[in-house]
Amino acid sequence: MEGRTAIPSRRWPAWANATALLVAGWIALAILTLQVRPGATVVAVAFPPWWSTQQVFQAAASAQAAVVRATALPTLLVVRPDDHDGLTRLQDAGAWFVMDAQAVSACFGK
Repeated sequence: MEGRTAIPSRRWPAWANATALLVAGWIALAILTLQVRPGATVVAVAFPPWWSTQQVFQAAASAQAAVVRATALPTLLVVRPDDHDGLTRLQDAGAWFVMDAQAVSACFGK
């Protein structure tokens, strides 16, 4: 008779469940907090982090968005997009996402 060998089982660590729940909660909170409010005329726009400040300003200008102010992060601008399809043009110019300017100014103001 051959000896039995135990096959080691790979288990999900106990702390991984709590970590996954915490990360999911942060993401949900960020999505709900940073959503652009209906009728907002001023928004914060995030561009790729490897872009230079000049590229960020050129992209905002190409989307016909007026720069209201810069933030502490060079790739995050507070802008006033054009009334007609301004958010779509910002995304076409390279913006990753658009956020509520009031929520962002509390975190990333100069």
